[in-house]
Amino acid sequence: MPEAGIKVILFDLGNVLVDLDFRPATERISGFCSKGPDEILKLFFNSEVTNSFEKGELSAEEFYKQAKDMLGLKLGYESFVPIWNEIFFFSLKNRTVYHIANRLKEKYRIGLLSNTNILHYRYIKNNFPVFNVFERLFLSFEVGAIKPDKVIYRKVVKELGVLPENIFYTDDRPELVKSAASLGIKSFIFTSAEKLVKDLSSLNIVFDDQQEPFSSDPFLL
Repeated sequence: MPEAGIKVILFDLGNVLVDLDFRPATERISGFCSKGPDEILKLFFNSEVTNSFEKGELSAEEFYKQAKDMLGLKLGYESFVPIWNEIFFFSLKNRTVYHIANRLKEKYRIGLLSNTNILHYRYIKNNFPVFNVFERLFLSFEVGAIKPDKVIYRKVVKELGVLPENIFYTDDRPELVKSAASLGIKSFIFTSAEKLVKDLSSLNIVFDDQQEPFSSDPFLL
């Protein structure tokens, strides 16, 4: 039995296992409508329409139609999808976190909890080798709720069949960490692979019975 009662290590996806930058997409989209990149970001990427898409309430085609109307977009669906997806990239930090997760799965159950949509999920699955390490994927568009709504955390806890305090959770957004922590989940703000190592070590989370807790330098793992 792992020390501190931790049975599941739960990772966020964006800016943890895969980095993202909305600017390339907003700049390209601005060339097909009358709105500038900042306005597109506000109206499009941070909108109720996007939230509905990430909850699985809209199909990809329905989302595109609403986005087209909202932005006055002069761009077909087949051309829109690649631009919508061109926000992700893989960094040394991401590779290190993946490596940590891969080693953790030798002793702990490893899961992923992400606010995402079907298009981004398919794109990441096809282009970045991150999903294969996880025992369970909890994706907002499949669960039907998005973080920080406590509904999604409760569903994850129920599906995992463990107590909230048996889960270690890391996420780059403080408000999402706060919501999870309010339910008793051991939650930590992700800022770097090095901090992740320290957070894991603070709960005496180890790779296997023969190894000490993580080195303080994740790049030496």
